[in-house]
Amino acid sequence: MMDDKGTETLFVARRVFTFEENKKNTENAEESLIVSIPEVLDPQYGMYVWPCAVVLAQYLWTQREKLRDKTVLELGAGVSLPGVVAAKCGAKVILSDSAKTPRCLENCRHSCEANGLHDVSVMDLTWGEISPDVIRLPKLDIILGSDVFYDPQDFEDVLVTVAFLLRKNPKAQFWTTYQERSADWSIEVLLHRWKLSCVEIQLDTFNANKGELAGSTLPGCHIIQMMIITLKSEDGL
Repeated sequence: MMDDKGTETLFVARRVFTFEENKKNTENAEESLIVSIPEVLDPQYGMYVWPCAVVLAQYLWTQREKLRDKTVLELGAGVSLPGVVAAKCGAKVILSDSAKTPRCLENCRHSCEANGLHDVSVMDLTWGEISPDVIRLPKLDIILGSDVFYDPQDFEDVLVTVAFLLRKNPKAQFWTTYQERSADWSIEVLLHRWKLSCVEIQLDTFNANKGELAGSTLPGCHIIQMMIITLKSEDGL
């Protein structure tokens, strides 16, 4: 909408997520993490939290001890819930989104500010394009992507980028969640083409097999899958 001066204004709301661990720590208090994510009423997909992001963030929370001091890149970060959780868990995080969606890049910064994160980098990274900035990325341990397999026309561009990054970082892994929208959509052929392996992670193994997660109604009734994608080994296993 426009204000009285003709300047476009955006409706911003904050959604709060609380990640908890039932296991008691030495102080006999439940360990938890509260994250605040600003959402904007906007037609662009990356301006609000999607169910896949909450599931991936839950997985990151359960893997928090392994994340400390790891270098993590989030693709298509949008409001950056997974990246923010990774950073709060001690990872060195780089958030990225398409150069064609500057508002999403700006919202990445807003999410960091809302959670007191001042050392998280934000960069434009368009899937399928290997820019000089992508080539100059530091050594990566983990690549994140929540719901990046949304539009079938983008599937190969996403995997072109992932394959390049994994070849540059052979020990890295791509942690991704996607929402089942059509039984006809599959990346199996593309994984074979780009010599990538995929392992499905069952949601019940990280307490994400529920309609309400992290104090929110996401993922609701949606069917979410999680995968870890790596380079295919030379022996094909």
